[in-house]
Amino acid sequence: MVEMRSVVGLAVASAVVVTFAVLAARTEARPADPSPHEVFSRKSYKKPDDKQLRKVLSPMQYDVTQRGDTEPPFQNAFWDNHQTGLYVDVVTGEPLFSSTDKFDSGTGWPSFSRPVEPGRVDEHGDLSHGMVRNEVRSHGGGSHLGHVFDDGPAPTHLRYCIDSAALRFVPAARLDAEGYGEYRALFGPVKETAILAGGCFWGMEEILRKIPGVLETEVGYTGGRTQNPSYEAVSAGTTGQAEAVRVVFDPSKLSYADLLEKWFFRMHDPTTRDRQGNDLGTQYRSAIFVTSPEQRRIAEQAKAHAAKSGRWKKPIVTQIADAGAFTRAEEYHQKFLEKHPDGYSCHYLRD
Repeated sequence: MVEMRSVVGLAVASAVVVTFAVLAARTEARPADPSPHEVFSRKSYKKPDDKQLRKVLSPMQYDVTQRGDTEPPFQNAFWDNHQTGLYVDVVTGEPLFSSTDKFDSGTGWPSFSRPVEPGRVDEHGDLSHGMVRNEVRSHGGGSHLGHVFDDGPAPTHLRYCIDSAALRFVPAARLDAEGYGEYRALFGPVKETAILAGGCFWGMEEILRKIPGVLETEVGYTGGRTQNPSYEAVSAGTTGQAEAVRVVFDPSKLSYADLLEKWFFRMHDPTTRDRQGNDLGTQYRSAIFVTSPEQRRIAEQAKAHAAKSGRWKKPIVTQIADAGAFTRAEEYHQKFLEKHPDGYSCHYLRD
């Protein structure tokens, strides 16, 4: 019996040694990133005490980062996020990943091909759930982030499978404001897009394209049921689509809040439902189609400010909705009043 126990003990010990050897080999054999990011910042980050963490983190964020739990796939904040920006540790704010390295892995979790810079993400052996895996944690705070696998895209062939609950997203337009200006070079010239509806898109575009900080505009149709609608179909009023303007602007020169408060809510009458001037129908409704939760927050705030401005005597009926498909209108509609200065418009800036 003693000999049997000794044999079993040796077998178990051997299995453990082999497992750790495999784990070590997997970690050490990983090739270096063939094109690593430069080091943008050497700022260090420190984890708050547990009492503070329980105050500021949601239960899911705490369980993931502090206990190593895993959130459900496809039911998390960033698996399908396509905005440009930086992903930081929700616990410490340490920069971890960039949208430039994010890809769709089909797993239902955010996936990245590499960290934003060397030294920000640490790997640790993970033998849980009967598997040999490489866990990844933030360097500064030790937050559990997820795992890294060797099945990602070139050139790294790595897939950092990360829990959204471990991350906070900083849009590229907010990098300077939130203290991450060193990482701006990752994203090139920063641009933001607004999609606005307020009656006939001819007059809307004519004002919008001349605003300092606006880089480009195009008119089109959005917010309805019909796919790839034509002007004739939208004019019939049965598609649910609105005539709208897609505005690309430089947020360092023109903020989204100023675009709405100083221009959008002055260039049309936001108190007339499904109408501007002589134009009647749902296609002429007042609407802001937001592309992010931050845009929604700013749009709601701008709408409230407009209501309190004293400029309008009736309630503001502007719709705030998530942006969907945007169909570019026919070419003859683009920059219509630039090509036809005497054309129809009911838009002007109110004092």
